[in-house]
Amino acid sequence: MAAVVDHLAVANWMFATVNRDEDTDPADYPEPVPRPVPGDGVSSADGPSEPRRVTPAEIVAFLNSPG
Repeated sequence: MAAVVDHLAVANWMFATVNRDEDTDPADYPEPVPRPVPGDGVSSADGPSEPRRVTPAEIVAFLNSPG
């Protein structure tokens, strides 16, 4: 699921970059979604964090988020 979200974000970034005005600042490249790591932890730029489980409320919030 995270890979799908990353690819969609990059596709949106490419579309916005190609179709922007020449005078506007370029959009920032999208950050990748953190990936699960073995042991139910979540990876980040700083490395794996403490193991934890994602709650159903967090999943619903993620799927309902606009961007």
